[in-house]
Amino acid sequence: MRGMTDPKPRRKAQWDANGVRGLRSFLGMTQHELAGELGTRQQTISEWETGQYAPRGASARLLTVVAEQAGFAYQTSSEIPSTEVG
Repeated sequence: MRGMTDPKPRRKAQWDANGVRGLRSFLGMTQHELAGELGTRQQTISEWETGQYAPRGASARLLTVVAEQAGFAYQTSSEIPSTEVG
C-alpha cells in the first residue's frame, strides 16, 4: 500500500548447522524437544545440524522468532560479508 512502511525492517537470518546447534544448546533442548516445539521431525533437526540441509522458508522464520524471544544472537544476511569475485 502506498504510504505505509514497515516500522521495523525484517532481517533475514542465515541459519547454518552451527547456528541451529547453538540455538538448541542455548535453549537447553534435545533435538527431539526442539523438533516438537517447531512442529517438525527430530531427523530434520539432525539434518540441519549436520549441514545436510539448511532451514528455509517458514522454518527459518520460526527459528528466528524463537532465537529473538530467547535472546540468542544469530547472524543476519546483512551481517554476513559478501563474497564478490572480480
